[in-house]
Formats: sequence, C-alpha cells, structure tokens
Amino acid sequence: MSRTKCACPRRQATTGPLGRRRHAPVLHRRRALFALLATLAGSACAAGEPAETGAGPSGAAPEAQAAPVRPGIEVLLSDSIHLVAGRRVGLITNHTGIDRQRRSDIDLLFDHPNVELVALFAPEHGIRGDVQDGVAIASDVDARTGVPIHSLYGVTRAPTPAMLEGVDVLLFDMQDIGARYYTYVSTMAVSMEAAGSAGVPFVVLDRPNPVRGDVVQGNVLDPDFASFVGMFPVPMRHGMTPGELALLYAAEFSVDVDLRVVPVSGWSRAMAFDATALPWVPPSPNMPSLESALSYPGTCLFEGTNLSVGRGTDRAFQWVGAPWLDAARVITALEAYDFEGVRFEPTTFTPRAPSDGKYDGLEIPAVRIVGTTSNYDAPRVALAMLVEIRRAHPADWGWLGTIDRLAGTDGLRLGVDAGLELDALTAGWGTALADFEALREPHLLY
Repeated sequence: MSRTKCACPRRQATTGPLGRRRHAPVLHRRRALFALLATLAGSACAAGEPAETGAGPSGAAPEAQAAPVRPGIEVLLSDSIHLVAGRRVGLITNHTGIDRQRRSDIDLLFDHPNVELVALFAPEHGIRGDVQDGVAIASDVDARTGVPIHSLYGVTRAPTPAMLEGVDVLLFDMQDIGARYYTYVSTMAVSMEAAGSAGVPFVVLDRPNPVRGDVVQGNVLDPDFASFVGMFPVPMRHGMTPGELALLYAAEFSVDVDLRVVPVSGWSRAMAFDATALPWVPPSPNMPSLESALSYPGTCLFEGTNLSVGRGTDRAFQWVGAPWLDAARVITALEAYDFEGVRFEPTTFTPRAPSDGKYDGLEIPAVRIVGTTSNYDAPRVALAMLVEIRRAHPADWGWLGTIDRLAGTDGLRLGVDAGLELDALTAGWGTALADFEALREPHLLY
C-alpha cells in the first residue's frame, strides 16, 4: 500500500537559478513551511490508506478507497481555514479549480463568511479554460462576483505589485497534467516569485497528478533551454503534484516565498485520475481525456515538427499524422521495439480549427497510440516515433523552431538528425532520472 508521507523539518542545501546549487542556511520561512506541512499532511494520513490497486479502464488503477479523495480546496475549507480567515485573498485559478461537486473555488471562497476574495488571476487558456494555446488573455471582471480578473498570460505572466496591492494571501488552484511542458506550473512558479518579492504568503491548494505520482520518465531539461514550457530541470513526466513542485521550486531552485501547501486527502501515488472519483474537467481545450494526458508527455514533442497531434479532435495527443505519412510502415517499425503497455493503430483524422495550424480540414493518415497501462513510457515511445517517421520520410520531415524548448535540449533534435538509434538517444536518461528522484524525494507529500 502507499502511505501518505508527512513532511518533516530538515536542513538542506538550496539551489541557484535553474538548478545550479548553492549552499545556504534554510530560511526561517522554510522551517515554518515544513512544520505546517507536517500538521496538514498528518491530517491527510489520518484519513486512511487506499487499498492495493488492480487493472482498470484506460490502463489506470481504480482503488477500493478507505476515504474519498478530497482536493486541497475542500481540505482548506474544512481543516485549514485559518490560512485565509479574515484575510483579503487573491486566487490564481481556472475552470479546473473545483470541489467534488464541481463547485468553483471562486464561488466557494466568495461565499464563505470568513473570507474576502478581492482578486482573481487567469493563466493560459483563461479563467474558464476556453481560449486556445498561445493566445493572450485579457483582464476582465468575474460576472457573478464582480471580482477583478488579472491576466497572467499577456503583457505579463506574473502578478505585478499593483495587482497584489491589497492582497493578504495568494492562493493557487489548477489541475496540472503531470508533464513538464504544461504552463500552469510555470504560472505557479513565477507567481510564487512575485508573491515572495511582495511579501505576500503563497498557498497551493493541491490536486492529484492525473498520470500518477510513482512514474518518472523522459529526459531532464537542460537549464540552458529553460522557457515558459519548461522552467526548471525536471523530466518530461515528473510524477509530482503542484504542491510538491512548489516545494521543490522553493527548496531546490531558489524561489523565495512564504509557502504553504494544503494537501490532497485520500490520494496515493499509484492512483491515476480515473481511480480518484474526482470529476474530470479538460484542463485545456486540447486535453479532452485522461488518455490524452497519458500520451502527452511524449507526443507533445510532435508540436515541434510538421506533423499534427490532432488538435481540434476528440483524441488530441493520442495520434500524430501528416498527408505524406506511411502509417503502416511506421507501425511495423515501432512494433519491433516491443514496447510494454502500448499498441499502435493505423487511422486517419481531420484537424479542425482552431488547431495546431497543420493540415486543417484535410483528412490525413495517422498513427494512433493506445496506452494499455497507465505507466507506459510515453516519452521513449514518442522518441522512437520521431526516429522512425524521419527515417521513413526524410524528404518530407521538418522541425519547427519550438522543438528544442519542448525537448529541453538541442541534443534530441541533433541526435535524430544524425541517425542515432533510440538507445543512443536516451543514453544518460536513467542516471538523470535517478538523480531527479533523489532531489524530489524530500518534497513528496504522499
């Protein structure tokens, strides 16, 4: 069984920007952080342990739970209201910030008699999650509550001092996907930095990692390739919750802020999202299902190529295609790798606007990736697909300018172009992942 881990105070080295380590005493804020986390996580421990898992739909693992999985917003309001009671609250959220009954954090906090909600902050895709990727978000006013909505995906991506004026505590609650490329945790990181600079406490209302917390895969980002789609040296599939990432950023990557994490209750690391009984809300317009989320840590790399990942379809990131693709030939090559937990199917799909701008309205041949277990190695599978598609279609293949930022290195692109085989391309991944797992271990809460 998995046991919820209670964080304990400890002295540890901190790090400089982007993982360059510096040694310094732990700040008094950090000692207070771990002391509070011990208390909060302890209450989660008391909720009981989930039973052993078995196979389930979409390869995830449904569990017979001793207690329901409760997201951080519910734990805050039931067990930790002292963190916001009598304070003017700012909230970074979107449509995924909900409780088990799908009630919005915005409404729950605004209607609470002991909370004064004074500011909302919207990430990429907007506070309602209906804006396409890369589109700037405008500031607005929430129709129901009249609370101003400040854009964090436009002229600025972090709260400004003016936005934080009159805010006593800043909350963060959004559903992450568990992949390095997803920008919600980048919004969290820069907002933590802004809150720290303004002297505003920062509270993460935690949520489960939908693709499990016990699986870590892919390459670790090279700090020289840091961007908003990968700010820190973490793997493509990191196996951490937003709250755990916040702890990692603060302790290891020098994000200095008065941080608190309100943990999820009842969740264990081996649980995929369909085992939690929490409502699935597509976190962004092209993340329609858990199946898409399980493939995303790998197939997102194809955003940096001239193949479509099926944006605008109901299976975005579960397939890749192009008009010139010989899907049957590529599948034959992929099957020779004998990957576990995944199979490949020839198919066709039609990208429809708004999409990735590749082959809109044209029915194209494609390879569909079907994960049969929730721990299949999506980054390694996607890299093999890059190798085999380029090998089959050297004249048609093309990289886009985003590939090195997504890959977190130029080595992947250069290696594929040089004709390296999969094992050579992934040499060193195992050591880097082991180092990352050792780095993250003190910050795991579950």
